[in-house]
This record gives sequence, C-alpha cells and structure tokens, in this order.
Amino acid sequence: MSEFRHKDDRENKEKDIVFSKAIKAGKRIYYIDVKQSRNEDYYVAITESKKRVSGMDNGQVVSFEKHKIFLYKEDFMKFITGLEEVIGFVNEKNKGRAVSAADFSEDANDN
Repeated sequence: MSEFRHKDDRENKEKDIVFSKAIKAGKRIYYIDVKQSRNEDYYVAITESKKRVSGMDNGQVVSFEKHKIFLYKEDFMKFITGLEEVIGFVNEKNKGRAVSAADFSEDANDN
C-alpha cells in the first residue's frame, strides 16, 4: 500500500512544476524548476543531481546524490546580488588564467 502512496507523492510533486530547465555539467545535472505553492505563489527549486557508481563490472550499482535548495520570490534579488558578487570574486581570482570559449561550450562540459 505504501508503494502506491510514494508513487502518488512523486506524481504530485511533478505536477507542481510549471517550468523546468535542465543544465548538464559533466557528471552533474542541475535542474531549475519553477513550482507553484498551495497559495498559488511561484518559487524556484534548484536541484544538483550527481551520478554515483559503486561496485565493479556486473555488480555495479548506479545511484544519484541530490541536493536541493528552494528560492522564494522575496529573496530573488538578494540571491542574484550575492551570486553576482561571488562570481565576480571568482572571475577576479582567475584573472591571470587563460580561458577560451571552449571552456564554456556544452560539449566541453559533457565529460
């Protein structure tokens, strides 16, 4: 009986998604989902999913490690401001390192 309830819970969570964007980045995939709450407010759920393989040969087990954050509309601007500041800091620290357009192509990130 609980199997059915868990399946229904997953289906309900997927129904809450009104827009979704998947970003492949090597062994990780980032899902940026727009969801609607019960009171009809929209918020963003960001999920990092990383593929994990354990075992050897025929005994390999594949699993996915997931981390999720929820971002609510009242925090959008603070989050964007903080993210821009952090990215600016990283770019400044990487200033002396050569970066090519290939570093930013989707193919380069599909390891």
